[in-house]
Amino acid sequence: MTALPLLLLDVDGPLNPYAAVPQEQPPGYRTHHIRPDFWLNRFPGRPPEEAEPLRLWLNPDHGPELLGLPFELVWATTWQEEANTWIAPLVGLPELPYVRWPRMHQDEPDGLHWKTRVLVDWAAGRPFVWVDDELGPQDTEWIAAHHPGPAATFRIDPRIGLRAEDFAVLRAWACAEPGLGA
Repeated sequence: MTALPLLLLDVDGPLNPYAAVPQEQPPGYRTHHIRPDFWLNRFPGRPPEEAEPLRLWLNPDHGPELLGLPFELVWATTWQEEANTWIAPLVGLPELPYVRWPRMHQDEPDGLHWKTRVLVDWAAGRPFVWVDDELGPQDTEWIAAHHPGPAATFRIDPRIGLRAEDFAVLRAWACAEPGLGA
């Protein structure tokens, strides 16, 4: 049996439309106020209960939609392992593998996103789609030139998050790639 392609999934933007107008919670989303460790690190010396919580908008339908896609799901987010603690249960996902970043948010001299090279290395030749809100054409071009297998980038508007039509596009990509069809 052929391994499923990877779906490398960012949290903020695709699952949490953080850039939506603050007073207008997107339809289907629920508001959560949480204090993950990476967030608490922004408030050194404060007891956790005194730190302002992080506001998330998450759609509980996204977990079942993602699980219904013909992909192996992988967190490709700065949340790293905390995505399994804070995000997965709120959207109905099981614990997923995650990419551990050697460094985060560093500038790349050639304009690539700081995740691009790491994700191509992590995928190790396996087919993948990378879903993120910070992708640019240079990332797509670099991946095409440096990844030996099928790969695609899928930019999500961080004001809107994943929509029904996005799930259809992802399913179509997996089913259209020779040898990957579900």
